Amino acid sequence: MADKLSTYRGMRDTDRTPEPVPEQSPLPHGADNTFVIQEHHARRLHWDLRLERDGVLVSWAVPKGIPMDSKTNHLAVHTEDHPLEYAMFEGEIPKGEYGGGQVIIWDRGTYETEKWTDREVKVVLHGSRVSGRYVLFQTDGKNWMIRRMDPPADPDAEPLPEGLRPMLPQKRRRLPRDQEAYGFEFAWGGRRALAYISGGRASLTDGTGQDLTPVGLGSGLGAAMGARPALLDGELTEIDGEETYMIFDLLHLDGRSLLAEPYEKRRQRLDRLNLAGPCWQTAPWYVGEGTAVRDGACRQGLPGVLAKRLDSPYEPGKRSAAWLFIPC
Repeated sequence: MADKLSTYRGMRDTDRTPEPVPEQSPLPHGADNTFVIQEHHARRLHWDLRLERDGVLVSWAVPKGIPMDSKTNHLAVHTEDHPLEYAMFEGEIPKGEYGGGQVIIWDRGTYETEKWTDREVKVVLHGSRVSGRYVLFQTDGKNWMIRRMDPPADPDAEPLPEGLRPMLPQKRRRLPRDQEAYGFEFAWGGRRALAYISGGRASLTDGTGQDLTPVGLGSGLGAAMGARPALLDGELTEIDGEETYMIFDLLHLDGRSLLAEPYEKRRQRLDRLNLAGPCWQTAPWYVGEGTAVRDGACRQGLPGVLAKRLDSPYEPGKRSAAWLFIPC
C-alpha cells in the first residue's frame, strides 16, 4: 500500500521542525470525523483546513479563510496529506523551513461526510467558529474552491462599506473650553487613509479609490487582524524616518458598523485590538488633556492637535464641528 505520508515526511526535517513527523507505520484508524482549521502565519497568511480521512488529514490551504456566506467562493489549494497528530499542533515552524512561521489552531471539531470523490468533497462542519455545510471542488490541478452551502453564519453581518469618505475636522484657533468633553490626538501632518481589512489582507485608500497601500503594510496589518474584517481610519506619516500608518479610529468590525457609536467607545474598541507593528501603530489619545497635548505637539514640531467630542458619531465625508483642528 502506498505511503500517504511520504510527501509530508520528505518535506520536513525532524531535527529542525517541531511538527509531528511519525515514522512510517500502519496508519491509525479513526472515525473519519475530525477537522481542524489552523491559522498559518507563513510567508503569506493563510488558513489550513484539514479533514480526517483514511488515517490522515486531507489538507487545503485557504488564503482568504473559510467563507461565511454562500455569495463568494474562496481559493483552496490542495496540499500534502498530514498525520492525524497535526490536528493538535500549534507552534513556530523555524524560518527557512517549509511553511516557516507561527501555526495557531483557529477552530476544530467534528464533521460529517455527504460526498467524497477525487474532485468534490461535501461536508457538514461542527466547530466553535465554523458550522454548516461546505463544498470543496477541484478547478485546476491542486487548485480547488470552497463554498458555503448554508445561509450565512451570521445573517445580520454587514459587508465593509464601499467608497466611504473620511470625516474631517473644522479649524479653530483655540482649544475648546470644556476640554473634559473631548479626546485629544496629535495631528501627524501625513496622508489620510482608510484601511479595508478582509481575509488577512489590508488595502489603504484615500476615500476616492486611490490605492495608498505601502509595500509590506497590506500583508502585515492584515495578518495582525487575522480573519476579522475591519475598516480603520488613520494617517500615513513619517515616524523616526519610516513611513508609518497611525491608526486613530475603528469604523467597522466583525460585520458590524460602528459609525453611530460615540468616538470614545470606538477608540476603546480600537485600543483592545492592540494594533502595533513595524509600520503601523495605534495613535495615542488623551481625554480632557488638550493643553498638555498641544504643548507636546508643538515641542515635537507637529502641525497641531485634534479635539474630538467623546460623544460624536463618525460622519463620513463631513467637515464636522464635533472634530476640531487646533494648529500650533
